[in-house]
Amino acid sequence: MRRRLLATTFLAVAALHQAAPARTVSAAPPVPATPVAARPNILVIVADDLGYSDIGAFGGEIRTPNLDALAKRGLRLTGFHSAPTCSPTRSMLLSGTDNHLAGLGNMAEMLAPNQVGQRGYEGYLPADIVTLADRLRDLGYATLMSGKWHLGVRAEDSPARHGFDQSFDLAQGGGNHFGTDLSQKPGDGGTTYWENGTRLSQLPAGFYSSDTYAAKVIDQLGRADRGKPFFAYLTFTAPHWPLQAPAEDIARYRGRYDAGFEALRAERLARQKQLGLIPADVAAHTLELPGGGTWASLSAEQKREQSRRMEVYAAMVDRMDQNVGRVIDYLKRTGQYDNTIILFTADNGAEGADLAKLEIPAFQERVRTADNRLDNIGRATSYAWYGPGWAQAATAPSWLYKGYTTEGGTRVAAFIDWPGSPRTGVSHAYGTVMDIVPTLVEAAGGDWRGNQYAGRAVQPVRGLSWLPYLTGAAERIHTPEETVGSELFGRRAIRQGDWKAVHLGDRWRLFNLANDPGETRDLAAAEPERLRQLTAAWDVYGKDVGVVMPSTPSRYP
Repeated sequence: MRRRLLATTFLAVAALHQAAPARTVSAAPPVPATPVAARPNILVIVADDLGYSDIGAFGGEIRTPNLDALAKRGLRLTGFHSAPTCSPTRSMLLSGTDNHLAGLGNMAEMLAPNQVGQRGYEGYLPADIVTLADRLRDLGYATLMSGKWHLGVRAEDSPARHGFDQSFDLAQGGGNHFGTDLSQKPGDGGTTYWENGTRLSQLPAGFYSSDTYAAKVIDQLGRADRGKPFFAYLTFTAPHWPLQAPAEDIARYRGRYDAGFEALRAERLARQKQLGLIPADVAAHTLELPGGGTWASLSAEQKREQSRRMEVYAAMVDRMDQNVGRVIDYLKRTGQYDNTIILFTADNGAEGADLAKLEIPAFQERVRTADNRLDNIGRATSYAWYGPGWAQAATAPSWLYKGYTTEGGTRVAAFIDWPGSPRTGVSHAYGTVMDIVPTLVEAAGGDWRGNQYAGRAVQPVRGLSWLPYLTGAAERIHTPEETVGSELFGRRAIRQGDWKAVHLGDRWRLFNLANDPGETRDLAAAEPERLRQLTAAWDVYGKDVGVVMPSTPSRYP
């Protein structure tokens, strides 16, 4: 039934795409081209700091049956890319444009002195940004949001001011998953939650982030106008640090990771090959561990502590999946599931940073006062993270992890479940988080093109719709000639087709990702002209989007 219902919608939207002009300038919010009843519901789910191979459908051993079922029925996007960290990615996901144009040229918490006050570095979505929620609400959708926002902490920055009819959000980038650090007054260093634009002084009883976010979006769905299709934006903070989870979920993974991160890495790589996610002959990038800290070099006590941290991390992913299942069950019970497109993505690569070394005073104080004894790790009074070894087990075969413009920082697990599309299974096509806006706006029967909206100048969408690819009309989402640049913390990258140039603060490196997805062979010396062309293209990109290179070295990770 689900495939039959959405196939009709898919074909209708595909026809609309074929008929649309190549470029238009909208002077007003678009009028839906298809009737409300024919348009699909849309559910976008975001996991926070999830590793590429954490869920079963992408090679992981963690129990994730609900996400796995959705991924295996839909199209797994092995070439999907985000920004290197959370808030830049979220600005791109909701705007369809580059993070430097969407106000998050850098994370607000990590601004360099010369970036403060600069256009594109506001730390919130500026006035010339139209969000996905704005566009879909104007197309007749009920717009709902629950979870992490990280696009400004003021009332005027809240989801309620950016197109969401109903919202429950954590304003900051992270916090205690049991809610014990709720801010009691402005400026006290605690986390801030908002509901429908009103700041909360207390959280729901029994608060645990994943449980509450799912419960809230279910409640929002129950109160939404059933005469409208819905857009729901469910953004978990799991498995972002601090590593905290209910005891019953942690217990499920006791002893599972005692063999260490190198063994886990090998297991996951083998499973990715079996699933067809990576070539059988892929060369994985070597582990980069501070001080050469291999598993064998750790003491017995260090191994126990490292294993415990990974157990808690796995429990967080497990619990998130359980809550995805709760939302899906609700949609099925209410008859809305068969007409719902589901898109899932992580916001960046796995987190490999040493939290204790991050130069953010509020975080350092929480680490200093936490009870991180072995038996307490995972509880509300702990404040732990899992480090570069486990992170690189999750990002393999890619190089490095969150915070870097390498594949390990930006290639993320993602899938779209849109029954009716002739493309299912596994896709290796390159895509970016900026593609989500044009794809979903077209799914709703709208037009995303142009630099005017409702009579005002706005930043145009820089992503591309997946419709030609999903219909089988195109073999790629992005052409081999197109260049896509990125920058964060002064770390740069530029992609053109299968070629990618990367600069991490020392020198430019060049990789052919078709032959070397792990970025193991630097071809800069062998291909000097190609590198020159790519770096020149990055210079054009940097000027076009207003990159302000940081005046101080990166503090992250």
